Amino acid sequence: MAIEIERKFLVKNNAWRSLGEGCLYRQGYLPSQNHTTIRVRTVGDQGYLTIKGKNIGMSRLEFEYAIPLSDANQLLTTLCQRPLIEKYRYRIPWGHHTWEVDEFGGDNQGLILAEVELHAETEAIALPDWIGQEVTGDPRYYNVNLAQVPYCQW
Repeated sequence: MAIEIERKFLVKNNAWRSLGEGCLYRQGYLPSQNHTTIRVRTVGDQGYLTIKGKNIGMSRLEFEYAIPLSDANQLLTTLCQRPLIEKYRYRIPWGHHTWEVDEFGGDNQGLILAEVELHAETEAIALPDWIGQEVTGDPRYYNVNLAQVPYCQW
């Protein structure tokens, strides 16, 4: 069983931009029930299928599997709800962690979020100076919800 523990923050300035190169992510969500999220994602030339459970604090079950890119693209085109999430992800080492900064496009243009994965909910982290308000517990910032109520509609 895999457990994802992460904290999520708004990004308050552009100081992070020179610290990593971005990679295009496209992702969509398949209809599901019982607080389960089924995500299809493409990153470069690889596809992924991810199943996530309900958030309990900063933690939730997560299972991710590589799938052929052609399968991922077909799922994104035919079965995933609209709009799709499009973003560039930048992986930035900082202290003992790697931050993932997501710069959204499409209907979520203008939103920039930073996430850090932890080994335990009580784990201490060094916050970079470009980190703003924490939004870990705010469901508006979950990607699955950004696909249903995009940032441009807030």
